[in-house]
Amino acid sequence: MRFSSQIKPTNYLKANAAGVLLQLAERREPLVITQNGEAKAVLQDVASCEENQETVVVTPKCCTGVLLGL
Repeated sequence: MRFSSQIKPTNYLKANAAGVLLQLAERREPLVITQNGEAKAVLQDVASCEENQETVVVTPKCCTGVLLGL
């Protein structure tokens, strides 16, 4: 995933908050928010965030099984 495709300044977020939330839900791509030209935060829709958290939890268990030859 490339963060560079979705980068907006804080002023854009302030002026277009409802549209940004809709876009996040539709595209399911994170949005990088900049302040003074520097990346400061990443916004992500809830569904994608939950999927990412599940992946982080499952991955170590899978890797452990592979390492043990299971």
